[in-house]
Amino acid sequence: MADTQIVKVDQGAVNDRILAKEVKTDFRRVEAASVKMMTHFTSAEAKRLFVRFFSTLQLNAHFVSVIARTKLKHEDVERVEAALRERLESVTDDLNKAIDGAEALFKNNGITSFATYDTMPLELEVGIISSSGRRYFEVLNKLDQLMPLLQTLEIHEVITSRDADIQRAGFKRAIRSVAGTARNLATGLRRRMNEFSAKEAEHERLKAATSDGKMESAEEEASLAGGEELDDGKEQLPVLPHEAADAEASTEKVAEEKKPRRKTSAPLAQREAVEGTES
Repeated sequence: MADTQIVKVDQGAVNDRILAKEVKTDFRRVEAASVKMMTHFTSAEAKRLFVRFFSTLQLNAHFVSVIARTKLKHEDVERVEAALRERLESVTDDLNKAIDGAEALFKNNGITSFATYDTMPLELEVGIISSSGRRYFEVLNKLDQLMPLLQTLEIHEVITSRDADIQRAGFKRAIRSVAGTARNLATGLRRRMNEFSAKEAEHERLKAATSDGKMESAEEEASLAGGEELDDGKEQLPVLPHEAADAEASTEKVAEEKKPRRKTSAPLAQREAVEGTES
């Protein structure tokens, strides 16, 4: 059968170009189990946002939910998880409202079919490792659902090209901001973990210094106590006989010097002096 197409269509080269431009995210340190899902993105917007932000959001969400809990309190981590979940819910609600509004316009204007893409869909198997990753995956699928609806309404002139472009840009910006929020939250927790580790290291250093000081004091006390024991228990040398005699004579001399001398009265002294002259 002859090929009846009048134009050449994409055979997968577009997806190859999109995947080639992005740096592969390193998941080698992630040990968590994952739920495997297949992607089927058809719009150019959803394809590029998925390739650029999905894996990095998963890593940041994994850091928040798993790694941060090893150092920080559960209450602090839960507050961060709640902030990210709230941001995802807000974007999901806006996309749901936009899809419902587009479907209402389809019905009001009698439009029964929507535009399709001639490029090959981006089909990959991905592993979902957290609830935040699952929610972000759902957001990307909703964006992929909305894009052809807006294109169809633009083709039928239900909305202007300007209105369609404003909505596209707004939702792309919102989905990028979710990934940015996850990155900022993970960075904040990482900074707090580093501060906590620094405090722990300082505490251990002070503890070690205090322990060393106590050991030095104990060694000094032991040294002093050992010196006193040596003084009390030093060996007495034997006393030689002549050394004993000299010591005894010295003792008697000191005792004699300490005895009180008898005082004689002046008349008695003169009488003794006269008697001595006569004789």
